[in-house]
Amino acid sequence: MGQQANLTGTEILYNASDYSSLLGMDGFSETLLKTHFGLYQGYVANTNKLLGLLREAAPAGKTSSPEYAELRRRLGWEFNGMRLHELYFENLGGDGILVPEGLLAARMTEDFGGPGEWAKDFKVTGAMRGIGWVVLYQDVNNGRLINFWINEHDTGHPAGCNPILVMDVFEHAYMLDYAARRADYIEAFFRNINWEAAEGRLL
Repeated sequence: MGQQANLTGTEILYNASDYSSLLGMDGFSETLLKTHFGLYQGYVANTNKLLGLLREAAPAGKTSSPEYAELRRRLGWEFNGMRLHELYFENLGGDGILVPEGLLAARMTEDFGGPGEWAKDFKVTGAMRGIGWVVLYQDVNNGRLINFWINEHDTGHPAGCNPILVMDVFEHAYMLDYAARRADYIEAFFRNINWEAAEGRLL
């Protein structure tokens, strides 16, 4: 992960990573990317804020309050929003070429019939109506690869699975450049996948 948690005494603060190296990617305007970076930075800031509020609430005896419960629930949204964006940005910036002799290609062949068949499945999942994420997950129990549609940051993630490739399909990821043409955005995403980063996530 690009960013790390800094622990100083009782503080837990997350720092936003710098993804400006992605500026200039084919199919992604500077305006779109900078807007997206700003949204990600908001998730980092809100994660820090919620962790601080939760830390303050515990010694004050407020853990049974409705406010504490809502803070705790909200943390899943903000933290996952932060982490999913990091995974997304970190699996971009490549040339989009998957090495056919690599481990990930071999696993795609075993679980989907080949990288081409995997890509078709991933793309049609991303083209579904609705907002969310498309994530290629690896089941840590048996190594199997599965494409999942994730409706929200904090719901729908498969338990015991490791994210390998993450694609954002909320409107903010593409509307400035593509309007409602999500399929064109998906093709641009594929042209820029950093497959080395994705393969490095395999367990």
